[in-house]
Amino acid sequence: MSAEPAPYAVRLATTPEDLAAAQALRYQVFVRELGGDGPLVDHAAGLERDAFDPYFDHLILVDRRVDPATTAHVIGAYRIMPGERRAAAGRFYSETEFDLTPLIASGRHLLELGRSCVRADHRGGTAMFHLWNGLADYVLDRGIEVLFGAASFHGTDIAALAQPLSYLHHHHLAPPEMRVRALPPHRQEMDLIPASSLDRRAAMAATPALIKAYLRLGGFVGDGAWIDHDFNTTDVCLVMDTGQMSARHREFYVRKAGG
Repeated sequence: MSAEPAPYAVRLATTPEDLAAAQALRYQVFVRELGGDGPLVDHAAGLERDAFDPYFDHLILVDRRVDPATTAHVIGAYRIMPGERRAAAGRFYSETEFDLTPLIASGRHLLELGRSCVRADHRGGTAMFHLWNGLADYVLDRGIEVLFGAASFHGTDIAALAQPLSYLHHHHLAPPEMRVRALPPHRQEMDLIPASSLDRRAAMAATPALIKAYLRLGGFVGDGAWIDHDFNTTDVCLVMDTGQMSARHREFYVRKAGG
């Protein structure tokens, strides 16, 4: 008996319909679920979009069991922009919130990540793993050296986020050569609780799964968080040097390179 094909496929969006499906999923997650908004959000059409979308590649996770003529077939999305497109875009999206000077000045091959989302009924399974596999292929194919991007805590109540923000600051602060900084006027210091008073279990429980995944792969956070009132989030900038991962974690990215 032949095995059934995997229900998921990961690929880059190649058509306007692909992009619209990704933006529809983003609307469902970031606007309907999380209460976000923005100047280019199209409430009538149900699309979350912005002026940076044309400069990004859009990695999409497709459910093969759903009619591809509908937007519902895209159940996961990630937008990614190689550093060489920064000039055309004018800046990285993250530069709205963070001073990226150390990364830009490094001359290394950069990749900005953002808008990662999975439809609610596909969370907790293998969907995010498939998206990460697709990202790994992209990183390998293009020789990317540094991944970075804003990742969000839901809400802007800093008192409620004091444990996880402080834990990230004390235990996962990026080294000086990669230490991006949150910008005023929406900068929020993360050193809110002394390291000796932290409750690690509570801090980790309050940290989103995506951020924890980056940390497990050897990622860091920048200096300070940024309060995004439009999206009702508190953002940190994640930075990961693909050349400094532990050997065990690096295998995730180099498996197809025979390394």
